[in-house]
Amino acid sequence: MSALETVKRYYESFNNKNWGGMLELLHPEVRHEANQGDVRIGIDKFREFLGKMDEAYEETLTDMVFFTEPSDSRVAVEFTVNGIYKKGEEGLPEAYGQTYVLPAAAFLEVKSGLISRVTTYYNLPLWIELVSKPKND
Repeated sequence: MSALETVKRYYESFNNKNWGGMLELLHPEVRHEANQGDVRIGIDKFREFLGKMDEAYEETLTDMVFFTEPSDSRVAVEFTVNGIYKKGEEGLPEAYGQTYVLPAAAFLEVKSGLISRVTTYYNLPLWIELVSKPKND
């Protein structure tokens, strides 16, 4: 399977909330560089991250555009995050089911058919603005 096919399966699994399918495409020592925060190394840390994300957010990715390079080892992806903020996290606004639509991108590296790096970028101040609208009671 090419790097592009691997990455497409990874995001298809994400949109289907098939966390096991995502994890089986990761290298055991995957390097996860989220937009904010610490770098996570390894599948166990990634699994923990997915669990926290699943509790706090309901997200689907749309408008996906994939970019590859000649060595078939790196893939870039541009997409739109369509989300619901379900559970607040420390240092972030209160969650009460706010919806958001946010542009984002990721860069992935594939080695021996497995994803060895996932680096994600999005505009955190914009996301905070989108979910900080007053609650309508």
